[in-house]
Amino acid sequence: MIEVFKTNVEKHADAKMLLHEIHKIFTGHEANFDLEDCDKILRVKCKEEMAEPSLFIRLLYSFGFRAEVLPDLPCLRYEMIK
Repeated sequence: MIEVFKTNVEKHADAKMLLHEIHKIFTGHEANFDLEDCDKILRVKCKEEMAEPSLFIRLLYSFGFRAEVLPDLPCLRYEMIK
């Protein structure tokens, strides 16, 4: 399962520090940032059950950053067509 977050992380050093914390706390999860994307994307992948998204949001918040879950766009497009 993959969860995608919009963040306000801009610096590569901050992203690296946050990834270190995520991997330390959430073992079994893989995470990466796409700071080139306009939404400064954080992707979190888990082979087993995904941790609650609010835990990642709180973790980033504890370091002074914001994050929010990005909606699944294909579902939104379907809802707009209905």
